Amino acid sequence: MSKTIDIITKILTNILTALYEPFGFSLLLSLLATFFYLYAYEPIHAGKGWKSAIVTWYQNFKESVFFRKLFLLAFVTSMILFRTLLNRNLWMNPLSDVMGGWGIWETVNEERQLTTECIENVIMMVPFTGMVMWTFQEKVGNGWKKTLWQSGKIAFIFSVSIEMLQLLLRLGTFQLSDIFYNTVGGVLGGVCYCGIKKIKKRL
Repeated sequence: MSKTIDIITKILTNILTALYEPFGFSLLLSLLATFFYLYAYEPIHAGKGWKSAIVTWYQNFKESVFFRKLFLLAFVTSMILFRTLLNRNLWMNPLSDVMGGWGIWETVNEERQLTTECIENVIMMVPFTGMVMWTFQEKVGNGWKKTLWQSGKIAFIFSVSIEMLQLLLRLGTFQLSDIFYNTVGGVLGGVCYCGIKKIKKRL
C-alpha cells in the first residue's frame, strides 16, 4: 500500500512540476504560434503593424472556436516540448540506454530506485492527441476506429520525431520505451476524445 502511495505521490509531483515550470513560456510560445498562423492565413488584417495584429488576434480568439482550439493545442504541444527537448541537459551518449525505461523500478549504482517515467510518458500524450482530435475533428471523421488509428499514428510520429531530435541534439536519451508508451498514451487520448464526444451527444 505504501509503495502505491509513493508511486501516486511521485506522479502527481512530477505532473504538477511539469505544469508549473513551463507555464509562462508555453503561454508566450502559444501566442507567437497563433500570431504566425494569422500572418500565414490573414496577412491583410494582421500585417498592418503590431497594434492591428493584436486587435486581429483578439477578434479571432473571441469569435473563432477553431482559433481557440489551435491556441490550446499550441499550448499543450509547447508544454510537451519543454519537458522533452527545451529543458534538457546535454548527454554525452544519447544511445546509452536504448532498451531502458520499461518498468517503474531502475537500478542506479546497485540501488533500486522508483521511477514513474513510463507512466508519465503515457499521461503526457493523452491531452495532446485529445486536443489534436478535437481541433481537427472535421478532418478526422466520426468513426471511433479511425479516430483511434489517427491518434495512435500522430502520437507515434510525434514521439519518434522527439526521440530523433533528442538523439541528434544530444538532449536526453533515445529510448524505444518512450515511443511505445507515448503511442499508448496517444491512443488513450483518442479513447478519451471518443468517450467525451459520446457523452456530449447523449446529453
